[in-house]
Amino acid sequence: MLHKQKKTRSRSVSASLVADYKTKRLCKRIQPGRIVLLHHEDIDEVAAESLLEARVLAVINTAPFMTGSYPACGAKRLLDADVPLYEVVQADVDQLMQLPDETPASIVNHQLYIQTGGRSLVVPLRMITPSAVEEKWQEAQARLDQTLSRFIDNTLQYAQVEKDFFLKPLPIPRLAVKMANRHVVVVVRGKHYRDDLQMLYSYIKEYRPVLIAVDGGADALIEAGYLPDVIIGDMDSVTDRALRCGAEVVVHAYPDGRAPGRERMEQLGVPYHILPAPGTSEDVAMLMAYEEQAELIVTIGTHTNMIDFLEKGRKGMASTLLVRTKIGPRLIDAKGVSQLYQPRVSWNTWLLFTAAALVPVGAILAVNPITRHVAQMIWKQWTMMMY
Repeated sequence: MLHKQKKTRSRSVSASLVADYKTKRLCKRIQPGRIVLLHHEDIDEVAAESLLEARVLAVINTAPFMTGSYPACGAKRLLDADVPLYEVVQADVDQLMQLPDETPASIVNHQLYIQTGGRSLVVPLRMITPSAVEEKWQEAQARLDQTLSRFIDNTLQYAQVEKDFFLKPLPIPRLAVKMANRHVVVVVRGKHYRDDLQMLYSYIKEYRPVLIAVDGGADALIEAGYLPDVIIGDMDSVTDRALRCGAEVVVHAYPDGRAPGRERMEQLGVPYHILPAPGTSEDVAMLMAYEEQAELIVTIGTHTNMIDFLEKGRKGMASTLLVRTKIGPRLIDAKGVSQLYQPRVSWNTWLLFTAAALVPVGAILAVNPITRHVAQMIWKQWTMMMY
């Protein structure tokens, strides 16, 4: 660990810069070997994995990587992968975030040097070390009970407000995809989604469930070799390619009808439905499958615990509590399916097994004269009986 800190301190970095307030939006534009400038307080593990997949050279944050309010894993994951991390000490954040992609930049002696519009900007930085992250981690662990208490209070408060909506039937638009009496898989690009998709390969191949993607879950499915049947969300983390794949698109709107994803769909010219509802898009996706009479709802990458929700910037999980309480008997996660599901052996497979077993028998009959003679006698007896 000490050796890694020494290595990080001595490093200077020069590369093109990519900046954005939204990490999800940023990760869709990053080319390998870039310096990333973001604004992401308590960076989560999923965001860290996305940055690592983009092969970033360094990450600069205008917000704290860890506040100590809860044990966020992102900074630790990036440092473990030897990606240098810096926080901006003082700067005009809006000015930095408006920098065009591929702006030349260098990090030298804890300072960010930027060349833009014929002038130079110098931004002081603070390097984030493993020991600093560990200190914040311990601080977060010490206050975890308080965080959990506030989280539960918030969940119960909003559950009281939202319960009437979730008790009533969801105003689902008329979809071409039919889910009644079928299995449905809801895919979110959350933790371990790749492992879960791989684990369910045989299940998906055999049952051919309806595949509902929540935002970036559409790209996760396409990456795994599938095409989503339905894409639902506010459309802030799904690629244009995925939206044009032929799936039915449902834009999740606020209860008052405001739909942040509507403008993007209009620009792309992709047909879409509007579904106003409180809560998260993944909750609405599960509830939609339930209301459409799905026989079984399988979840991949969904958020289920306090840390998951705090990483998403949510202070409670009222909609998740209400939805899972309502649809409980039909709901199972990917790991549960993998433990319960046993692939069925098809007739084609049995024929292949039988043919494979007969090959060595045929070889023995062809090579050994005694067995060949016995086989000929049996064949003659059989033909005489037939006539």
